[in-house]
Amino acid sequence: MKSSSTVSQGTGWTQAVQIFFLDVFWGGYLAIISDRIIYYHLINNTQAPDPTKLDFFLYGVIALCFAVSCSVLQCSISRTIFRHTLVGWRHSVAQHIGWILASSSILAGWVITKISPVDFFSTQGLQGASRIFSSLISPQFSIFDVALFAMIETIYIALMATLIAVPFSFVLSFMSARNLMKNHPVTFVSYYVLRLITNLTRSIEPLIWAIIFSVWVGIGPFAGMLALMIHTVSSLTKQYSEQIEDIDTGTLEAIDATGAHPIQVVWYAIVPQIIIPFLSFTIYRWDINVRMATIIGLVGGGGIGTMLMQYQGLGLWNEVGLIVLMIAVVVWVMDYVSAKIREALV
Repeated sequence: MKSSSTVSQGTGWTQAVQIFFLDVFWGGYLAIISDRIIYYHLINNTQAPDPTKLDFFLYGVIALCFAVSCSVLQCSISRTIFRHTLVGWRHSVAQHIGWILASSSILAGWVITKISPVDFFSTQGLQGASRIFSSLISPQFSIFDVALFAMIETIYIALMATLIAVPFSFVLSFMSARNLMKNHPVTFVSYYVLRLITNLTRSIEPLIWAIIFSVWVGIGPFAGMLALMIHTVSSLTKQYSEQIEDIDTGTLEAIDATGAHPIQVVWYAIVPQIIIPFLSFTIYRWDINVRMATIIGLVGGGGIGTMLMQYQGLGLWNEVGLIVLMIAVVVWVMDYVSAKIREALV
């Protein structure tokens, strides 16, 4: 058994490595912002050229020098993230670095997003916006029947994606819970592999998945359902597994001490504690999927989004106004109903 001093030393080294690499990130971030945003855009008022391998090398060198300096002087802002106490001038230096990072981020965001109050309040722009808004508040009800069917299709896309994802998420959540998988090297490796896969699939937005499946299975509601299902499996697996990691271990240890089979331990010690939160997460996810289903239709995922894209492309803003109104009403109703159901479950 490891002594407490050995464990604390190991934790200290782990934090030191994490702090160093975080400082490398901050240094590289500042180098890139200073060069490509401040120097080119603000000082020279020109477009930054395409980065070369030499540029990336220099950014890396600057990042390493920054991290080493912060490590030697022990005044890194990263130390405050890990709740290290900085005193005296070190605290002051870390504060200044933090303000520089925050200011640079705001400045870079302003430049990259090309914020222009002049364009926002231009006469031509206001006239165009006025025409569109006047059309949106005058919906064309002649397409109501077709739009209603497309809206129903959207709701069922979200429903089927959620229902199909739930059993997969339920099983995978136990394999993604650290407290259940850490006791054996094989299960611990599988835990990290599964976490990596779910993180990757969740990081890809449903809109991208819809494009992929539109090419794979063809444009339509099936592609949209598959896109939402993939993203739902990853998201629910994360939520479910975090709930499993927060369970009361007393019941778990008591049933395990009786010599029960691991499946029996899961069924009698874990499931009763997680069933209500799981239902709440699932209902909330269906609510999210209804909203997402209206968006993935823009890239061929079926439902009301496809119809919205068609009328918007033709510039038929009165028809677009009806579709937007229907989407808003359905989303509001779904949000209200799901909130009431979650309240009843708690």
